[in-house]
Amino acid sequence: MIQGPDARASMSSSSSPTTSVSTLQTSDKIPDDALLPVRMLNEFTYCPRLGYLEWVQGEWAENLETRQGSFGHRVVDKADRKQVKPPAKVEPKQQANSPQPDEPDEQIHARSIMLSSDKEGLIAKLDLVELEGDVATPVDYKRGKVPDVPEGAYEPERVQLCAQGLVLRDNGYQCDEGVLYFIASKRRVVIPFDEELVTRTRQLVTDFRATADAGIIPPPLEDSPKCPRCSLVGICLPDETNLLQLEPLTDQDNSDPTRLPTRLPKSTDPPRRLLPAKNNALPLYISEQGAFIGKSAERLTIKLKKEQLASVRMLDVSQICLFGSVMLSAQAISELSRRGIPICHFSYGGWFHSITAGLIHKNIELRIQQYSAAQDDERSLKVAKQLIAGKIKNCRTLLRRHIHDKKSPVLTKLTDYHQRALRVTSKESLLGLEGMAAKEYFADFFQLFPNHPALAVNGRNRRPPRAPVNAVLSFLYSLLSKELTVVLQAVGFDPMLGVFHTPRYGRPSLALDLAEEFRPLLADSAALMVFNNGEVNADSFIQRAGAVAMTPAGRKSVIAAYERRMETEITHPIFGYKICYRRILEVQARLLARHLLGEIPEYPSFVTR
Repeated sequence: MIQGPDARASMSSSSSPTTSVSTLQTSDKIPDDALLPVRMLNEFTYCPRLGYLEWVQGEWAENLETRQGSFGHRVVDKADRKQVKPPAKVEPKQQANSPQPDEPDEQIHARSIMLSSDKEGLIAKLDLVELEGDVATPVDYKRGKVPDVPEGAYEPERVQLCAQGLVLRDNGYQCDEGVLYFIASKRRVVIPFDEELVTRTRQLVTDFRATADAGIIPPPLEDSPKCPRCSLVGICLPDETNLLQLEPLTDQDNSDPTRLPTRLPKSTDPPRRLLPAKNNALPLYISEQGAFIGKSAERLTIKLKKEQLASVRMLDVSQICLFGSVMLSAQAISELSRRGIPICHFSYGGWFHSITAGLIHKNIELRIQQYSAAQDDERSLKVAKQLIAGKIKNCRTLLRRHIHDKKSPVLTKLTDYHQRALRVTSKESLLGLEGMAAKEYFADFFQLFPNHPALAVNGRNRRPPRAPVNAVLSFLYSLLSKELTVVLQAVGFDPMLGVFHTPRYGRPSLALDLAEEFRPLLADSAALMVFNNGEVNADSFIQRAGAVAMTPAGRKSVIAAYERRMETEITHPIFGYKICYRRILEVQARLLARHLLGEIPEYPSFVTR
């Protein structure tokens, strides 16, 4: 079974010969990782939060504009091979008395030069440098059009170019101006490095370093037109973060210990939907035993005994899920890792046990706070209460939608458990409430399935499941934990260390934590769907020694129902815009990160109406 989804151009204005500086001039005093990349200075000038996300937390995401920029730079990003000697060091007196050459020096164009400056604390990769003797003019390529501003360019671009000039000066070149080449307009704009621009550039370098050293991420911009075009908007979540920065409780609010805490948002403006509702790339599921996945150009090919079963564009794949004995070529693994596409490994029976991915996320700040919260009973309990309370409320919502008696006692009990979960003072009490609520929930939940002798279920059981419904639920919970493991790893978390589930060897505890509030919404709903719609029946299961397993056809039907549910668009109960459940998982993981990093006071559980 196979299931899944079927900025910079070089335009030199001179015909002079082109060479490159091959000698990398770096300082021995400052480590390379302490030097501030000039490109990051551009981002900080544009938006301090963006610069912090990229340089300090190591975040990055592509969008159309970044890809256009990379395409426009495709030629100047290729370094030349000829060597250019560094400028001669001449004493000022010697320079004044030295004879002037009869002919001017030959102009040289040097592409893709990496230079650093210990004095300025900067490192830069220069697109193009026009060299004439010891005079150097940096040329920086921009994908857009020349802006209609008096300075000829916006401040981030001018600061970036000036920083390149400062690096060239510290390497012995005379550099009094630079050039911005706007690809869309095919125009050069000369930017003089006057004292005002130099002072501003150095001040921004100082400010950026101070911000990074403080370890406090700058606040998001408020309703800024910059946000929709930013490739990191889905990571930053500017409007959502501003909305969730709540006013603190007053003394009067705390006077009644039995009263549920209430907070009001500082901003009542609904957030803009800056996230795409869906991701065009989807998971690829492969369970054909003995299948082989290879790479052919930009596609993945799936073969069985030399017969091609399918061919899928890697652009359309978000993750690969392998069940049992499925093999991959080294080239496919390498390319998938490079693209950030995880390979999720399941046992043949559907047990999620491992993941193959590229280098882990660079955001060490987030993992430090995650580990700190896991060791702090108060912090971890605060998050766990929201997760379990959200789960109980979503369980109640699912039952309310499907049972005929809207005054059923189970609804009242779940309401009480939800309120009590928000007030508990220990994890042990929370665990007990969660267990009691689950018992009440499943007692009524199993009555919603078809009344068929072959599908009868007597309570929730697993390892191994002893009824078809339990087999489907266990498989769906495994898919959900896989999904959240992938999401949490992409956000920067360690999926193995949670705040509610006890850490155990090989168990993605944080993924299981975050899965709690989504079990009824995604897994339980998909289980109801496949049974009540007749997508699976008694023939979709195999019983052996009291244990129940799904047939390949049954598993295929369950995966299809799960993916339909994941792609269902709903209105976010807090933010008011429509996005699919798969995107909601990512948003919730990022909101958890915003809480642990201290940007929002509490984790907002996801509950539907």
